[in-house]
Amino acid sequence: MSQPFAFGVIGGSGLYGMKGLTDTQEHNLETPFGKPSSPIVSGMLEGQRVAFLARHGIGHFISPTEVNYRANIYALKSLGVERVISISACGSLREDYAPGHIVIPNQIYDNTKDRVRSFFGEGLVAHIGVADPFCGDFSAQTYEAVRQAGATVHQGGTFITIEGPRFSTKAESNAYRAWGMSIIGMTASPEAFLAREAEMCYTTMAHVTDYDVWHISESPVTVEMVIQTLNKNTEVAQESLRILARNLGAERHCECGSALAAALITNPAVIPPATRQKLDLLVKKYLK
Repeated sequence: MSQPFAFGVIGGSGLYGMKGLTDTQEHNLETPFGKPSSPIVSGMLEGQRVAFLARHGIGHFISPTEVNYRANIYALKSLGVERVISISACGSLREDYAPGHIVIPNQIYDNTKDRVRSFFGEGLVAHIGVADPFCGDFSAQTYEAVRQAGATVHQGGTFITIEGPRFSTKAESNAYRAWGMSIIGMTASPEAFLAREAEMCYTTMAHVTDYDVWHISESPVTVEMVIQTLNKNTEVAQESLRILARNLGAERHCECGSALAAALITNPAVIPPATRQKLDLLVKKYLK
C-alpha cells in the first residue's frame, strides 16, 4: 500500500519542477464531473507524499469561470488527498497588504455568478456548513511554514472572489474596500466550498501581486504585473511547501473530515441510484 498524501496543491504548473521533489508520477484521471484541469503529478517531498494540479491547465489556457472545480477536487479526493492548499494570485484591497506579501485568509465572500457551486443535486441534497470556509488548523500550519520561509505573511482577511476574467473597475474595487474585503481574486470560490463538501481541509496561500485598481499612487493591475510578482514568489512558495511537508503531522485535528455528517437531508430511500453512484466517493460512509 502506497504512503498516504500529506497534502495536495492546486496552483501553477511551475511548482511541479520544485527542488527536492522525487519519485514523480503522472495521474491522468476521469471523474463523474469530467476531466480535471491537468494531470495530477505526485511525488515525494521531505519524506512526504504530495500531489500537484495546475488549476488553469498546463500553459494556463483555462479561464477562471471555465475551470472544472468539481473535477479537480473530486480527482484529488479519489487519490486519497485529505488536505488541499491553493496557491493563487490576488489583488490587495488594503494598504498594509502590499505587493509581494502573502496572505493566509480566513474568510471568503463569493461574488461569482456563473459557476456550479456544489457536488450535490439531482436527487440528493446537502446543506454544508461553511461559516469558516478555510480549515483553521491547516491554515495556521501553512502560515507558520510561510513565515519560516522568510516571507512577509499576514494571517487572516476576507478573500472576495469575482467572476473574471476581467479585472475590477475602480467603482467595484472601492465598493469592495467599503465592504471590508481584504484581497481579491478569481478562483477561491467555489473551490473552498467543494473541498468542504468533499470533507477535505482547505487553505489558501494568496500572493499579493498588485493593489487592484483603487490605489491612486500605484499603477492599475496588469497581466505583466501579476506574472512578475508570481515569478518572484515561486521560490518562496516552493520553500514554504517543503517546510510544510517537513512539519505537517499525519493526523488532522479539525472537523473537516466529518463535514457531511450533519449536512445530508435527503431520505436515502428516494436517492436515484445514478446519483448515489456518482457521489459514492463522498457519501458512502453515511449511506449504508
